[in-house]
Amino acid sequence: MTSLGWVLLLTALGTIALKGAGPVLLHGRALPQRLDGVVALAGPALLGALVSVNTFTDGQDLVVDERAIGLAAAAVAIRFHAPALAVVVIAAVVTAGARALVG
Repeated sequence: MTSLGWVLLLTALGTIALKGAGPVLLHGRALPQRLDGVVALAGPALLGALVSVNTFTDGQDLVVDERAIGLAAAAVAIRFHAPALAVVVIAAVVTAGARALVG
């Protein structure tokens, strides 16, 4: 098995273990209120970090290019309550248009 295969397998097993640990450890009880707030904010924070890294980096370099324009278009679409699929399409079209104009 290749290194990538091992990484995928270990990641899948770790995910299953983490998802199963909560119900086993809590025995049907709710999370403490402070921890519940942290868990609720972890997903959006991680998604924001992922979007930022993929938008504003190229390898080890910090860049501002056409992807930033697409992200701004997505933010505007979200502000006007566009459906998720429309947000993705708008961002892709604006990014592609900006790349076509820049060259």
